[in-house]
Amino acid sequence: MTAHDLMDKASRAVASARLLLDAGDVDGACNRAYYAMFDAARAALIRSGAPVVPDVANTHGGLISAFSLHLVKTGRVPTAGKGP
Repeated sequence: MTAHDLMDKASRAVASARLLLDAGDVDGACNRAYYAMFDAARAALIRSGAPVVPDVANTHGGLISAFSLHLVKTGRVPTAGKGP
């Protein structure tokens, strides 16, 4: 899957989250929002060219570790409170 495909998937998940939240389904909205972030993070790793084995970025723990190592610790993505 390409970074573009993953961002499209993330956008659809955000739209679903909004519909679920508007319908009063907070748990469902949180689930969809989480997966929107998951797919967006995978897209960012792919787009960055980080040397990540695809299977690693398909698990939650692997994705969090790879995102932190290749994007946060390198300064490409700022941590909370450290904006531009």
